[in-house]
Amino acid sequence: MTRRVNCVKLAKEAEGLEFLPYPGELGKQIYEHISQEAWQMWLRQQTMIINEYRISPVDPKVRKMLEEEMRKFLFGDPLNN
Repeated sequence: MTRRVNCVKLAKEAEGLEFLPYPGELGKQIYEHISQEAWQMWLRQQTMIINEYRISPVDPKVRKMLEEEMRKFLFGDPLNN
């Protein structure tokens, strides 16, 4: 049986993720509220960001920036709501 979630990104019920995609509290939030479809959208967006800015996710500053971009992409930007 497929796990279903109310995806906040897509604003609909959809197939949920099979595992926590990210560590910590943010990973739990993503697992509970983001669908597989929305997660795949983020992975494509993340790849575009990495390629466009020619950055390396090995750098801790870049990882922090990507985490913030992921929050904005998946859950919306609280500054613009």
